[in-house]
Amino acid sequence: MPFAPLSSLSTVPASIPSPPVSSFEIGPLTIHFYALCIIAGIIAAVLLTNYRLTRRGAENWVVIDIAIVAVPLGIIGARIFHVLTHPNFYFGEGRNTWNPFEPGSVWAIWEGGIAIFGALLGGALGAWLGCKWTGIRFWTFADALAPGILLAQAMGRFGNWFNHELFGLPTDLPWGLEIESTNSAFPAGLAEGTLFHPTFLYEVLWNGLGVIVLLWLGRRLSMQWGRLFAVYLIWYSAGRIVWESIRIDPSEVLLGLRSNVWAAIIGVIVGIVILIVQSRRHPGVEPSPYVRGREPKSDDVESQDNSSDFVDVSEPPVSAEAN
Repeated sequence: MPFAPLSSLSTVPASIPSPPVSSFEIGPLTIHFYALCIIAGIIAAVLLTNYRLTRRGAENWVVIDIAIVAVPLGIIGARIFHVLTHPNFYFGEGRNTWNPFEPGSVWAIWEGGIAIFGALLGGALGAWLGCKWTGIRFWTFADALAPGILLAQAMGRFGNWFNHELFGLPTDLPWGLEIESTNSAFPAGLAEGTLFHPTFLYEVLWNGLGVIVLLWLGRRLSMQWGRLFAVYLIWYSAGRIVWESIRIDPSEVLLGLRSNVWAAIIGVIVGIVILIVQSRRHPGVEPSPYVRGREPKSDDVESQDNSSDFVDVSEPPVSAEAN
C-alpha cells in the first residue's frame, strides 16, 4: 500500500504519544498491559451483565456460571480466528509456529493477536452451553450482555495502544498517534515522526457511544428476544468496517477487502437478520428470563419494580418455550 510522506512530528502542534512500556515484571512473571486491559474488560462486562440479568429476574451472579464456559471459549475462538486470518504471521519458513517458549508462536496470545469475531463465535457457543446449564434463555442472556461486551471491547482496545499496534494510515491531524520508526509495523519509506490514525481510539469512542445507545434502547424500547444483541452486532460491525478499512497492519485480502472487513459485513447482515426474524417470531415481551420449567426454586432473585425493564414472571405460554 503506497504512502505519501506527511509532516514530521515537529511540525504537528499536538499528537497522541504511545506508552513507553507495554509490560512490567513481578518476580519471574511478566505482566502485559494488553492482558490487563482484556481482563478489566471481561470483569466490567460480567458486572454490567449481572446487574442487567438480575433486574430481569434472574438469580444473582448466575452470569458467573455462564461466563466460566463462555469466556475461555471466546478467548480460544478469538485466537484461532486471528491465526487463520493472518497465516503469514505464524506459518512458513523461518516462523516459530508451535514452540510456546519462543516469540511468535500460535500460542503466544500475550504478544497480541486476537480477533473479536472469533471471540463472538467461540463466546456464543460457550454462552449457549452455559445457558443450557443454568436454564437462562440464550437470547435473554445475549441482550443482557450486549452493552457489557461493547464496554469490554472499548476497554480492550487500549491494549493495542500499549502494544503500539493496529494503527491506521498516516495523518497530519493533531490527534495523530506517535509510533517509533523502529517498530516493525512502521511502513518503509516514511519519515521518522510520521503520525498515524489512532484507530484504537476511534473504536474506543465508537464503542463507548454504543454502550450508551444500547442501554437507552434496552430501557426505552424494551428490546428483548435477542433484538438488542442484534443492534449490538450492527453497531459494532458498522464501525469496524470503517476502522478496519484504514488500518495498515498486514491482513488477508479477499476480493479487494481485508478479511476482517468481510467479517464485519457479515456481522451487519447477521444482526439485521436476527432483528427481523426475532421481531416477527416474538413481537411481545419475554415472560421470564428462564426456560419454562427451569425457574430457580430459591428466593435468591432480586425483585424488579420497574416494569419497563422487566415483565411478569408468570407461567409462560407454550410458544415462549423456544430459546
